[in-house]
Amino acid sequence: MIVVDASAVVAFFLREEGWENLKPYMKRGFSVDHVVKEFYNAVWKAMYLFKTLDHESMQKVLELFNSYIENNLILEPGEKYIDKALNIALKAGITIYDSLYTALALDKKTPLLTLDRKQRDTALKLGIKILP
Repeated sequence: MIVVDASAVVAFFLREEGWENLKPYMKRGFSVDHVVKEFYNAVWKAMYLFKTLDHESMQKVLELFNSYIENNLILEPGEKYIDKALNIALKAGITIYDSLYTALALDKKTPLLTLDRKQRDTALKLGIKILP
């Protein structure tokens, strides 16, 4: 299994450029519970700010995402990793949100699926395998 971060989940479900490359990795994984909030925020942006989703499309995306959460993604409580994440964030200069995924990948000793460049660089320095 792998750790899947919000950048990958959002790109996959909102069919952002390169989303097809993520498909092989989205079968089963771990994530931090705030991935749900990050995803819903991205959906809000797509609908309200960027107007790339209409209401019907938004409903379909949310249904697919919620099914994915129920069947394919094990959500871990962020609080469990918050201290390790803070240390990572302070040393690497990345956000707590991003460092939580990195801390989870370290704890689970598993690769990290992310599209975030800073997070990728940080994880690599910590010896975490990066996907894609």
